[in-house]
Amino acid sequence: MKDPMHLTELPLHAVRGRALVAACAAFLVLLAIVAPVFAAEPIDARDGGTAPRRIAPPAPKVPVVRPSPTPTATPTPPEPALGFDVSWPQCNDDHPAHIGFAIVGVDGGRVYKPNPCLVEQLEWAGEGGDLYINTANPGPRQSEYWPSGVDQPRHCDTDELPGAQTMSCAYVYGWNAAADSYARARDAYAELGWIDSDEDRLSSDITWWLDVETANSWMRNRELNVASLHGAVDYLESVGAEDIGFYSTPLLWWRITAGTDDFADHAAWHAGGHTQEEAAERCEHDAFTGGSLRFVQWIEDGIDRNLRCP
Repeated sequence: MKDPMHLTELPLHAVRGRALVAACAAFLVLLAIVAPVFAAEPIDARDGGTAPRRIAPPAPKVPVVRPSPTPTATPTPPEPALGFDVSWPQCNDDHPAHIGFAIVGVDGGRVYKPNPCLVEQLEWAGEGGDLYINTANPGPRQSEYWPSGVDQPRHCDTDELPGAQTMSCAYVYGWNAAADSYARARDAYAELGWIDSDEDRLSSDITWWLDVETANSWMRNRELNVASLHGAVDYLESVGAEDIGFYSTPLLWWRITAGTDDFADHAAWHAGGHTQEEAAERCEHDAFTGGSLRFVQWIEDGIDRNLRCP
């Protein structure tokens, strides 16, 4: 057996070859161990690095639309149901302290006659009160105010239209009488400072009532009486009045106008009640004008009271 100390020495190129083989083998072992680690994270060949995590953008905020609250309409207060009317008979009376609504007579019971306490009664009623005026159709023999020889607003007893007792003259009489009452009311308003002294018209909001009673003078010819009422209505409308009604009773209306329906577009104010309960019942009746029935009057404790009909 040969002494190991004396083994044959391998050539140098053989040693180098064996070392290279061993190194390659070691590198392959190392690659086998590391390769799974690199495979766990895929690589984007375009980027050369790890792909970034994609974070979803936040959802857009949708504005919450809340419905606007429906505005609540302010209710209109109902018109007062009870009121009073005054004129020259109540000049020395104490008037009610609490007024639902008020109606003041401009005339002193007849056309062309003033109410001596008109200013005081208007002040009591307030600027929003209604007004009523007297009407009549006495004819040429009964009135010094009967028109003659005039051509405005219509011809009366002229060469073109002779005769004093005509439809045209009755119309002019009613027109002139209403104009006289209107001027009196205008002067009272100016005295109270409710209008300027140089104003020639009152507010169109004022309600005017035409008092139609047999206590005033009327002709037997009821067509002429109706013509006089037309003249009064037309005058008030000519100065801007927008609400014109009639005060009477169905019986008196028939006696004076034969129950005409010429004024069916105008409201009625019925007289003749005795109690508030009776007035309420009469609100169910037909208006003598053929239009709406607005008030019914009754007298209690010497005071003219009125009920507004529903």
